[in-house]
Amino acid sequence: MTDRALSVVRAGALTSVQDEGRHGHAHLGVPRSGALDLAASRLANRLVGNAPGAAVLETTLNGCAVRPRCAVTVAVTGAPCPVTVAGRPAAWGAPVRVPSGAVVEVGAATRGVRSYLAFAGGIAVEPVLGSRSTDLLSGLGPAPLRDAEVLPLGRPEGGHPYVDWAPAPGVPDQLVLRVRPGPRADWFTPDAPGVLAAGHYRVSSASNRIGLRTEGPALRRASRGELPSEGMVLGAVQVPPDGRPVVFLADHPTTGGYPVIGVVPEPDLAAAAQAAPGTPLRFALAHWS
Repeated sequence: MTDRALSVVRAGALTSVQDEGRHGHAHLGVPRSGALDLAASRLANRLVGNAPGAAVLETTLNGCAVRPRCAVTVAVTGAPCPVTVAGRPAAWGAPVRVPSGAVVEVGAATRGVRSYLAFAGGIAVEPVLGSRSTDLLSGLGPAPLRDAEVLPLGRPEGGHPYVDWAPAPGVPDQLVLRVRPGPRADWFTPDAPGVLAAGHYRVSSASNRIGLRTEGPALRRASRGELPSEGMVLGAVQVPPDGRPVVFLADHPTTGGYPVIGVVPEPDLAAAAQAAPGTPLRFALAHWS
């Protein structure tokens, strides 16, 4: 077992290959995709000596287990979770040297949703449109991990990791998302911004990589007309017919026909990636007249 690859022992609820995504293809109907918690993905790569855009594994809630077929340095970041190597406890948030054939187990998240597992050299699946990311909406990139699957590993760039350990932001007890006015804010009743700002929302269990769905007060529309499909951006707060806001994440569609009341700035979305179902959510309005 000396080839640069890993075999999947336990795929977990949803584990996918992610890098920094497909930029510049929205006009072709291709979402950006990429790691939802980009800061955590970059930190994992930094810990093993990779460039920031190397492909990593993004796990969801219950982790995964893999068996490298070569000795390799790994690191786990994102949602805190237990980590073991060959059944023995290993560090979270720090580089760990793994012998060939030893199983790396990323356990269930103790807080948050998504953990990131980086390997020195990165996951070397074939890029599609310049990215190795799995896109759940379009189907581009590799499929989510399956048990017994084998994934290739790239060659390390050489040298030692840049850091031995690094602090990481914690998972908040309450999610606060800033919202700037969107292109269709005037499609809602005058009280809608106030309802959005004062509403006691929670993260819905129906949330996924496409969008963070919410439970809470419905926003009422002033316009009853039909909106032609128009372009959507990362962080768009779209309001479907039930009135509950949906915050678009990395795998969001590039067009949509429901009105967008606001847009969440991209720096706030990493926290949204780690918000578990039931997490209290508050929208903080910015630049509203």
